[in-house]
Amino acid sequence: MNTALRVTAFTAGLAGAFGLALGVGHATGSGPAAKPAAAHAGHSGHSGQAGHAGGAQDSDTPAEHLPGGLQVSERGYTLDVENPFVTAGSPTDLRFRILGTDGRPVTGYQQQHEKDLHLIVAPRDLSTFQHLHPTLAADGTWSAPTAVPAAGEYRVFADFTPAGAAEGLTLGADLHAAGDLRPAPLPETGRTVTVDGYTVTLGGDLTPGRSGPLALSVSKDGKPVTDLQPYLGAYGHLVALRAGDLAYLHVHPDTSAPGPEIGFTTTAPSTGSYRLFLDFKHQDTVRTAAFTVTTNGAAAPAAPAPTAEHTGETGGHQH
Repeated sequence: MNTALRVTAFTAGLAGAFGLALGVGHATGSGPAAKPAAAHAGHSGHSGQAGHAGGAQDSDTPAEHLPGGLQVSERGYTLDVENPFVTAGSPTDLRFRILGTDGRPVTGYQQQHEKDLHLIVAPRDLSTFQHLHPTLAADGTWSAPTAVPAAGEYRVFADFTPAGAAEGLTLGADLHAAGDLRPAPLPETGRTVTVDGYTVTLGGDLTPGRSGPLALSVSKDGKPVTDLQPYLGAYGHLVALRAGDLAYLHVHPDTSAPGPEIGFTTTAPSTGSYRLFLDFKHQDTVRTAAFTVTTNGAAAPAAPAPTAEHTGETGGHQH
């Protein structure tokens, strides 16, 4: 799922911006990690704006306003899922490749948040969340053992930076789970949730088009937790997904203290409802606290996109 909760277009770190896309579809590991820096540059090499640029899904047409995860192909890279049809509740080996600009599987990656690639799996109703770290074979095939809990439409997000690339990207593809489908409304959570005996409280609000602070405080048995352990290079990893199209946001923590509060700065790209998934590690176990939040206020006017003269680029992402 880093350093400053900025919702830019996951997980370096739960991380934040959105637009519309054509035909959009739909973790945890643990282990010792070094003490996180006070401010990471951003998951997958993103430097801190609210989203990935890109075109409509299945297109490489530049469109600065789109966040990550809405496209299966972007900047010449394509997420190729070997078998997008699975059976709910049954273990499966989710296998996929990242095809490069030459059409061949990518085998070299730059490590971000202690991993070469982060894989997120979430259903359309955003009721569950999986943050996986697949294994890369020599031929460029990634694999991750998993099981989706219920029938329905899922979205798979691959968050990575190819070797030699100036910045990372997030690609998304649909995963179809067969079984007895029982659609459910977006979960209502309020400001406090509990998970495995831990209480996590959310402070702050999402404001469309404007950055603002969020703070998540962790306690157990009524006492603040002050000895959180680093997970993926930070004391908290936040992923935000927009309800409706599952646009993917990067959120980066700006807190260097091991609790109880994990602070973020985030920007919501539009009005609407969002699901926030906070991964935190304590006593050698990673847990996920999930919140449903709705933006407060109208979206702020979008700033004009920088020109190639000002950015030194001729197209593609702008961060």
